[in-house]
Amino acid sequence: MTDVAVASPDSPVARPQRAAAADGAEPGVDVGKLRKEILAELIYSVGRTPETASTRDWFVATAFAVRDRIVDKWVKDHAGPQPQKRVYYLSLEFLIGRLLFDALNNLGLTEQVTEALSGLGVDIEKVRAAEPDAALGNGGLGRLAACFMDSMASIGVPAFGYGIRYDHGLFRQGMRDGWQQEYPEDWLSFGNPWEFAHPEIDYRIGFGGYVEQVMDGAGPRHVWRPAETVEAVAFDTPVAGWRGRHVNTLRLWSARAPDPISLDAFNRGDYVGALADRVRIESISKILYPSDETPAGQELRLRQEYFFASASLQDLIHRHLHEHGEVRRLSDHVAIQLNDTHPAIAVPELMRILIDIHGLPWGEAWDITVATFSYTNHTLLPEALESWPVPLMERLLPRHMQIIYMINALELEAARKRRPGDDELLSTISLIDENNGRRVRMGVLAFTGSHKVNGVSALHTDLMKKTVFRELHALHPDRIVNKTNGITFRRWLAQANPRLTATLIEAIGPGLLDDPNELEKLVPLAGDSALHDKLAEARRANKIDLARVIAERNDVWVDPDALFDVQIKRIHEYKRQLLNLLETVAIYNAMRAQPMRAWMPRVKIFAGKAAASYRQAKLTIKLANDIARTVNSDPTMRGLLKVVFLPNYNVSLAECIIPAADLSEQISTAGMEASGTGNMKLALNGALTIGTLDGANVEIREHVGDDNIFIFGLTAEEVEARKRRGFDARAAVEASPMLRQVLDSIRDGVFSPDDPTRYRDLVEGLLNHDTFLVTADFDAYFAAQRQVFKKWRDRSSWMRSSVINTAKVGWFSSDRTIGEYASEIWNVTPSVG
Repeated sequence: MTDVAVASPDSPVARPQRAAAADGAEPGVDVGKLRKEILAELIYSVGRTPETASTRDWFVATAFAVRDRIVDKWVKDHAGPQPQKRVYYLSLEFLIGRLLFDALNNLGLTEQVTEALSGLGVDIEKVRAAEPDAALGNGGLGRLAACFMDSMASIGVPAFGYGIRYDHGLFRQGMRDGWQQEYPEDWLSFGNPWEFAHPEIDYRIGFGGYVEQVMDGAGPRHVWRPAETVEAVAFDTPVAGWRGRHVNTLRLWSARAPDPISLDAFNRGDYVGALADRVRIESISKILYPSDETPAGQELRLRQEYFFASASLQDLIHRHLHEHGEVRRLSDHVAIQLNDTHPAIAVPELMRILIDIHGLPWGEAWDITVATFSYTNHTLLPEALESWPVPLMERLLPRHMQIIYMINALELEAARKRRPGDDELLSTISLIDENNGRRVRMGVLAFTGSHKVNGVSALHTDLMKKTVFRELHALHPDRIVNKTNGITFRRWLAQANPRLTATLIEAIGPGLLDDPNELEKLVPLAGDSALHDKLAEARRANKIDLARVIAERNDVWVDPDALFDVQIKRIHEYKRQLLNLLETVAIYNAMRAQPMRAWMPRVKIFAGKAAASYRQAKLTIKLANDIARTVNSDPTMRGLLKVVFLPNYNVSLAECIIPAADLSEQISTAGMEASGTGNMKLALNGALTIGTLDGANVEIREHVGDDNIFIFGLTAEEVEARKRRGFDARAAVEASPMLRQVLDSIRDGVFSPDDPTRYRDLVEGLLNHDTFLVTADFDAYFAAQRQVFKKWRDRSSWMRSSVINTAKVGWFSSDRTIGEYASEIWNVTPSVG
């Protein structure tokens, strides 16, 4: 087995037509030479001629030509002096989206490749559209991981990202009569030109079996005898940072069965059975987030998590031993970041490797483990803090369960000495939850096994200390730190919104592409009417583009001069798409009742996926589509109100919606959104936020100012107080005639004439158990929307606020976030040059 191999037999690295390596932007690159490189790739890598090539063939050829330039630097980085310390980012999701324009933008090759393809009679926009979105994530968690990989390469933090190479990833969302339908996402159907397959880099992952104690020269030790093994095979994708100065690696693992077929079964005529074991084993890397409603689904989820955590640890320790010789200095050279609780099983896995394989004593192994790991928490929702049934863990990972019991015993003993007689404390911090059928608490495991635990916004971190990790924080007061999330501003500004970017560069210069703080230079220009005109022109062009997408996908025409009111995120009750829909019905009712008022044209745009087993979220999607059908077909609206639910939300669709958004909906129940990153992307592109004081909204308000954001609703403290004393949703509805009318119309089937009872349970559930305080915040939300209308009518005021938003959110760059991780958690010094 080799460590880092980047050239496969079909790699174009060594071909003679290769151009010089990219080192920074290449404004002087020879377009003719680049055109020849693309042609060579088309012929020798794709096997097509210009006359027979499809659009996808041109995409693959272009991707290979661009990849060649990245690989030169990639090889050089790995061949040169090794870094003193390297970061390993473990994440079950990497929502990277399309990579062609990301690479072109970072290498400074967008214009040159556009010109090269144009000279071949090829439209680069068609080539761009031919690339599938990598279906490796669900939402903010996976997109954050992708942003962090980009920023680590951009500021020079040497890093590997580790995850799973899902064959199908998250499902493709379709609609059938307004209901979400899940279909396999086939992003890998025709291969992936960005990756390098390395079948020689494989690790054996065990499951089940038993543990025995054996004696050797050093005394007794434990040996795990797995009943089953799976091979984890590496696929590497180079990740180029800004100007191509540094290239890191995203290594994704694919599951492979040790035996591809059972010959005995095949020769008996059982052709299906001959492949059964292979299908079962390789299902580990088939689909992201298989439903865990069944025991089999739960087991598969746990198998996925252990599979990629174990493979990643084996790989990084193999590399560490090659470079440094022994494991005792692991934490001096390795920093492992756990992105949420999904990779938390890596804590006992590292202990197993250090103790059982390398023979370290428990105390030393534990010190190394804690010094090596850090953990990012992404949620305060109890149901999202993973836990696994103890019987499942004991059956699937028997040695790890022994280690977890030992960690728990030692931690509880230490806590008992500090606070004798406090049995409630011991119950709270125990790794084993005894109240729900005995389950292993993965959040507590990740916290206990890490030297730093970070929240992802100031509010979220503060709430972590007061709620889910209150007792652990009291025992380890220096462990929790804040690292407010960030976004790759170049992708979400320069790449996603070139019209806006060109206007900004004209106004304040190109330095903003290197330093997001340069956006602050816009502040003195916030009232410049000439700048307003140019920005409005760019925004309107983006809205026309989005209107075309809406027409193509939904067969609905929308007015680009209307206010585009956007809520794009995972469909979940706490994100409160329902609150937005209730306000939509309220304004619809008002427009029908008062048709002569001077109503402001508005388009309500929704997008997002609901988990396949999340019935309430899927019902919310159906309600959105039912409301859209009713509103859009009502002639009394005269086109003044349109409602759109765009299916199959992904990174590419976000890159189309965000530049066209006027209003950004960030309306989660206060205290439940850890951070959010969509709020940052939308504000960067000049959209104004309407939202609660939740997650990073708090810090966005601090940066942009109260006059440039629409804040409403209960605070996190008020939400907690309401829950403690009990909240009467029926009383809130009775106190709001408008809300009562809205709920009555939904319950009585106004929007579901084909099934008048469809939403009866939804409304009754809201009245009886308004867990997310939708009814409590409705009137405040409706009033805030009226303030939106008022500002929208004052074009100068709106545009000034839009400029301020773009100017002030440069701070929310993931470059800044990664710099903080590097200095305050990982102890790694970035190499910017």
